[in-house]
Amino acid sequence: MARAMYEYTKLVLKKVSFDTNLFCTEVKKAMERLLPYEIEELKVFIDSLIQTNPDLKRCAIYLS
Repeated sequence: MARAMYEYTKLVLKKVSFDTNLFCTEVKKAMERLLPYEIEELKVFIDSLIQTNPDLKRCAIYLS
């Protein structure tokens, strides 16, 4: 089930990437819910989203 949560998180982050505030909120939630190795994978995914939408870079502070 944990893997399903990771995939769902990626889907949600893609859908809310148009709004920086929503994106930051979802990143915070993901950091609380995902397993440590999934968080590492999520960081790579979020970096790719930041490449396409630089405004999301301010949410990167929640990835530490």
